[in-house]
Amino acid sequence: MFVAGLTGGIGSGKTAVSQRFELLGICVVDADIVAREVVQPGEPALDKIIQQFGEKILLNDGNLDRTALRKIVFDQPEQRDWLEQLLHPIIRERILQQLEQAISAYAILASPLLLETDQHLMVDHTVVVDVDEATQINRTTVRDDTDSTQVRAIIAAQMPRLERIERADSLIDNSGPEALLQPKVESLHHKLIELAQQKQES
Repeated sequence: MFVAGLTGGIGSGKTAVSQRFELLGICVVDADIVAREVVQPGEPALDKIIQQFGEKILLNDGNLDRTALRKIVFDQPEQRDWLEQLLHPIIRERILQQLEQAISAYAILASPLLLETDQHLMVDHTVVVDVDEATQINRTTVRDDTDSTQVRAIIAAQMPRLERIERADSLIDNSGPEALLQPKVESLHHKLIELAQQKQES
């Protein structure tokens, strides 16, 4: 299976792009969704997290209190390392399982951390959704009802924009109006079908 990785900075429009690929019949595996699935009640990973941090990291309904856990690991780097060592291999395995089940012409792995983690090793082609920083800030403050200082801090913690662009095999400029996005996705879709066929024939 030919796999394209889809990534981009906060507010770049990764979700809008991945939704358009899904409408074209392409299987999209979203790493963020997988990361939530592996800590659902009944999952072994959640049991280990409870053993490590206690039941204070659970909501009343038994689900993981992400805010409480995020605060603990933010304040204690050694706990963050423990959590990453637990979850990253599980998330990777679940992603691979879902990609193997894909029956479309190719599959997409959508991940904000594609290039920051070893997830880029799971893909044949890297697609970066790109916008300038001002657009990132404007979109994210409106979408998340947050202030620009917080958004700038998130941008600063992510891979620099120019480095993301340098590592892209394909670039989608999403700085314009939403109506311009569809033809860009369709053009890339045809290119990815060709690349998938070339891989199959080689």
